[in-house]
Formats: sequence, structure tokens, C-alpha cells
Amino acid sequence: MVVCVAEKPSVGAYIANVLGAKQRKDGYFEGNGYQVTWTFGHLCALLDPQEYTDQWKAWSLSSLPMIPPRFSIKVSGDEGVHKQFNIIKSLIDQADEVINCGDAGQEGELIQRWVYQQAGCRCPVKRLWVNSLTEEAIREGFKALKDQSEYQHLYEAGLMRAIGDWLLGMNATRAYTIRYARGSGKNRQVLSVGRVQTPTLALVVKRQAEIENFKPRTYWELKTVYRDTLFNAQLPAEEDEYAITSEEQGQALVDSIKDLPLVITSVEKKKGVENAPKLYDLTSLQVDCNKKFGFSAEQTLQLIQSLYEKRLTTYPRVDTTYLSDDLYPKVPGTLAGIKDYFPAVAPLLGLKADGKKGAGSLPKSKKVFDNKKVTDHHAIIPTGQRPEAMTAEEKKVYDLVAMHFIAVFYPECEVSNTTVLAKAGEIDFKVTGREVLKPGWRVVFEKDSKDLNDTNDSNDPAENPDEAKSLPAFVKGESGPHEPLLKEKTTTPPKYYTEATLLRAMETAGKTVENDELREAMKENGIGRPSTRAAIIEKLYQRKYIEKQGSKSIRATAVGIDLIHTIISPLLKSAELTGLWEKKLREIERGEYTAQQFLAELKEMTSGVVRDVKTNKAGMLCPVCRQGLIIRGNTRYGCSRWREGCSYAEPFDN
Repeated sequence: MVVCVAEKPSVGAYIANVLGAKQRKDGYFEGNGYQVTWTFGHLCALLDPQEYTDQWKAWSLSSLPMIPPRFSIKVSGDEGVHKQFNIIKSLIDQADEVINCGDAGQEGELIQRWVYQQAGCRCPVKRLWVNSLTEEAIREGFKALKDQSEYQHLYEAGLMRAIGDWLLGMNATRAYTIRYARGSGKNRQVLSVGRVQTPTLALVVKRQAEIENFKPRTYWELKTVYRDTLFNAQLPAEEDEYAITSEEQGQALVDSIKDLPLVITSVEKKKGVENAPKLYDLTSLQVDCNKKFGFSAEQTLQLIQSLYEKRLTTYPRVDTTYLSDDLYPKVPGTLAGIKDYFPAVAPLLGLKADGKKGAGSLPKSKKVFDNKKVTDHHAIIPTGQRPEAMTAEEKKVYDLVAMHFIAVFYPECEVSNTTVLAKAGEIDFKVTGREVLKPGWRVVFEKDSKDLNDTNDSNDPAENPDEAKSLPAFVKGESGPHEPLLKEKTTTPPKYYTEATLLRAMETAGKTVENDELREAMKENGIGRPSTRAAIIEKLYQRKYIEKQGSKSIRATAVGIDLIHTIISPLLKSAELTGLWEKKLREIERGEYTAQQFLAELKEMTSGVVRDVKTNKAGMLCPVCRQGLIIRGNTRYGCSRWREGCSYAEPFDN
């Protein structure tokens, strides 16, 4: 008998139906030589500290660091979970072969491997790897099963991620709680510290401090109106960031040119193209859904996961915006499947996927199809199944995915960019404009007022003053009267994070990156993985470290700020260092770095974090007055009651 283990009951039921295993049993389906069962998420987990040794039951600094000589797992959950595990174990005990039908990703591989280990699986294990749950994809997947050994590196990367989270999370949480938390016993506040959650929180706290400490500056901009067009003065800023720093200076410039004509010195037109928005990876989909609909990252993940399980979209937990070449011949069929719901598909119907250029051929761009940019999974696209039985929220997400997919096969948007230079006296002026010559892919989004790739969170046109518009027909050498004016401006602080901008910051390890290609290149060093970022943000909400203010803005709470200020280890707070760690996990997945090397680094890092807490005296009771707390200065420790006359002071080695 062949035993198939799916990731959840609904997926198991569908796979069973495709395989012809239609006899319903307790916890599995049977028939046609198959038994199809399922897990419930994380069926197994690493042991808790106290399950390794009694010495780790009590929280004490002397017992840290906790580094098990060998990590072990257990069945984790209630009676229902244990019952299902026992069903899986009994099936595996009698199986001739097991097929891993779990979620086709790092986490899914780890979940399944742990179940087989705990069940004592001794028979051969094969792996089903599919990008969608359509009947066609599942049948093709069963024809191309691979031995479990081919996914060993994927499993090792998942295992090291889990062990890393355990080592740093368990040890750092206990160390910081014991040393710095308020209260005692059952009333002691737990300071939760995590490998990904803490640097993410640090990003929010840092941004909030920048906003709160921001000091606005007033400056002035010189502009002039000619033929109902607003020109901007091109003034050198020299040493100061702003060219005009006083109203008197600005007014003098206005007076010097107000009676002089404005002369058009150059009119330059350049034709250009705008490419369609990229296909979606999970993070970019979460970003757009937050900006357009106010959906949280977790909500978007649940919606796209539901669409995947309804066989309407492909595998969602991906970090690429590209498709593999083998999908190109299937595109006409996918488009035909959704044509009744999207009128924009009509011009593409009948085009052949032959890779040729010209009329009658479906375009094949390297910006869409690139095997080098696709590893385990491709970008999120529709499956071509008839889109029905969706909730209103699911339809919004589905429409975005489908429109992006349709748009990449449309012609480029052709534009004309115009730059006009002018001069009044000794002052240069400039204005730019843009005219859409052929809308191309933009017709797919004609109901949307904004480009979906716009990175500005605001819909307020006042916040996009430089957005180019079409200009009158200027001629070089023409001149005439103009109306110079002075506009007072005030510098503004950075914006609070929203879930959309926080996701982008996690993706790029805190760096502000607007360029799509550069952002794509930085994904390897991002904080967390696309599948985990939503859960990390949710965890920060649940632990009261962050909160929402208004509809979108994220603020750090006093508890969250205190935690970041308390943490002394740069490793725990640095988005960049955590991003480098993520890079090594990906290298393990590709077989370019060993799990043994990574585990040795983990143990060393964990020991260092604990050592920092143990040797740092800040936060302890003052040994002199026995009332104040020790605080850390630039070169020495002192007492928080130094204003009251406490004399405690002790230098430390930086």
C-alpha cells in the first residue's frame, strides 16, 4: 500500500479524489492502492527546555546557555492531534512506500520529515512537488515523483531555521527576562526575544524615534508660471541642503526677475516605454493588498492560501516574480480559462505560444520568463480554473493576481517624455511632462487611478507634486511675461511604517529600495521569508510590542520601545545581521553551505548573547545605596540615583 501524507484535511481529500481513493476511513481515505492521510499544521515540534533536563525547569542565569547535545522532537498538540498522529503512524508502519504531499516549501518539508521521524518510518519516501492543486498539476506531479533524498538540503535549511529560532529565542528570552523584566514569580513580565521578531521591532522603534526627534526646517522654493505651466527654479544648494533658506533671500530673487521675460532655451522630447507591473510574489501581493484594501499581511496570506486550496491560483509562499520557461506553452490555456471574467483577455485569445515575435504570437519576455530567477516555485498566477465560489475579499486578491498576469502579455505602454528648460535673467527654470502615446498594458488597469507599482502610500496628489503631466507645445526661443512666486515649505519627518512598508523593509533588511531590480537582488538578505513575515508582524501585535494607529500606521508601544532599549546585543536588533543569517539558510538550501557550519555558528552566537547579558551590570540593584539601579554610560556604570548623591561608579571595558 502507498501512503500519501498531505498538509491538511482539505488538501488530502482533493488528492484522494484525484487518485481514486474514495473510501472514507477514520483520519484517511483509501482506494486504488492508496491511503491518503494528512497532518494538522505543525504536528511535531522541538522539545521544550525542561523536557531535556530538570536543570532547565527553573529560569536562572546560571543554567544558561541552554544548548542540547542533540535536538529532539515530540508530537505537539491536543488529543485530536495525537489521535491523527497515531493514525499516520499506523498507516506508515504497514506501508510499502510513503509519498510526502506536504506544502511544497522549506517549512512544509520540515513538518513532514519530523512526522516520519517520530513515526519511525522505515520504508522508501517519495516527494510530490506541485505549483498548484489542479487535477492536471497533481497528476503530472505523481508522474514525476522524486526520492526524498533530493530535498535533503531543503530539510536541513528548515531544520537549522527551527533550531536557530529555538536557541536564540529560548536563551535570549530567559536571559533578558531574568535580568531586566519587571515583577517576580508569576507576575514577572516575560521579555520575548526572537531571531526575526526583534530586528523587525527594532525597525519600528528606530523609525518612531526618528519621527519624534525630527526638527522641522523652513525653506523656500522659487517657481514661476508661464503659459499656465509651473516651472521650477534650478538653484545650486551649495553647502546647505536647501538653496533658499530665508524669505528675504527668496524675495530678492523674485524681484530680480519679475520684470524680465522668461525665455525657452530648450525643448527636448524623448520617446520611451513603461513595462507592465511585475507578477506577484507573496510580499508584493501583501504590500498591494495593504495599500489598496487595507488588508493585513496575515489576512492577505490567508486569502491567497484559500485561493490556492480552491485551485484558482498557484502556490502562494513564493519570493520570485518570474515564471519558468516550461509554463510558456500553457499560457494560452490559462488565459482562455479566465476570459469570461476579464474582458482584457480578449485581445490575447488566439495568440500562439511559439516564442516568435509579431502578430499572432504571444510575447515571451525575459522580464517574465527566466529559469535562473525561479527555484522551487514560480510567481503567483491564476491556474486557469473557472474563477467562482470566492468571497468578496478573495475576489479582490484574485483580481489583482489575474490582472497582473494578463498585463505582462500586453504591449508596452509607449510614452513621450518632454523636458523644457527656460531662463529668466540669470536663473534657470525647468519643467517636465509626459504624454501616453499608446496605453498598451495600462488598459488592463483602466479602472485604477494609480499604477499598482506605485510605492507612495498616499493617494493625495499634493504629495506627488512632481508627477509629470502633458505640457503645452513650447518652442525654443519663445519668450514672454511670467509670474514668479515664492513657496514656503517645511521639511517633513519620515512616515510611520504601515504593514506594506514594513514588509518591504523586512524584505530588504531595513534598506529603502524603490528600484524593482535592485529589490529583487536583495531578497536573499531579507529578514525572514515571505511565508513567515506576516506571522512575525502578527506576533508583535499579540505581544503588545506594536499597535495600529488610525487605519494603517504602526506604532511601537512603550513595552516594545523598552524592550529594544534593554537589548544590548547588536545581533538581536540588527536587520542587516539577521539578513545575512537568512542568506546562509538559503545557501544551505542550495547545498552551498553546511548545516554543521551553521549550527556551530548558532551555538557560538547564543553563548555570546547570554554572556553579554551576564556580564552587563546595567539594570541591577546599586551595591552602594541599595535603592537605585545601575545604568550604563559611555565609559562607566553609575547609579540611577546619582542626582540624589549616590557615589557608585565603575568603569567598564568597551
